[in-house]
Amino acid sequence: MKLLVGGFGLSGTPLTILDAVATFQAGNYIVVSNNLGDSGQGLHKVFTAGKIDKVIGSFFTINPEAIVAWSAGQLAIELLPQGTLAEAIRCGGAGIGGFYTPTAVGTRLAVGKEVREIDGERYLFEKAITGDIALIKAAKADKAGNLVYHTTARNFNPLMATAAKIVIAEVDTIVEIGELRAEEIITPHIFVDYIVQSTYKKEGGHYIDSN
Repeated sequence: MKLLVGGFGLSGTPLTILDAVATFQAGNYIVVSNNLGDSGQGLHKVFTAGKIDKVIGSFFTINPEAIVAWSAGQLAIELLPQGTLAEAIRCGGAGIGGFYTPTAVGTRLAVGKEVREIDGERYLFEKAITGDIALIKAAKADKAGNLVYHTTARNFNPLMATAAKIVIAEVDTIVEIGELRAEEIITPHIFVDYIVQSTYKKEGGHYIDSN
């Protein structure tokens, strides 16, 4: 099963949902995410619980355990430049098969991928990314599932909401239908299948579980 998991560091990361995933009997996940959590939170918990077989993303050196596991052949890593990762997910949500980018041409990241010359420039073909389930984080939702994001939490989350078969959104606040202004809604409810109330609060730059 492929999971698309929002967040940049811990900003916009569905910590409550990931705490639950770390305890599931199921595992062997392919995870698409910018990074593997931080400071024993988020995807770091899922990884240390032995649930992840492969990760596709941009920034993993913040988790030394992940690098050790990769070196030992215990974790597969597919590294994508951050902009490429975001665009691949956007294409997946838009029903586009892939795209050409000059990023990573001539590097080890281009090995085995198609390179095409367009107007004298070399471009690398990157396939679109979709997932079985997207786990995302928003600041607020109404009971229909319309989502509002807070500042940098609007990183990969809106893109991932369009690119998975099932979307589960963790939110800080749930309001009645009609309480959100149309112009503040970023992810329409048509993309969202489930809403989960977050148990985490940010205090002094840290995310604390209030349970």
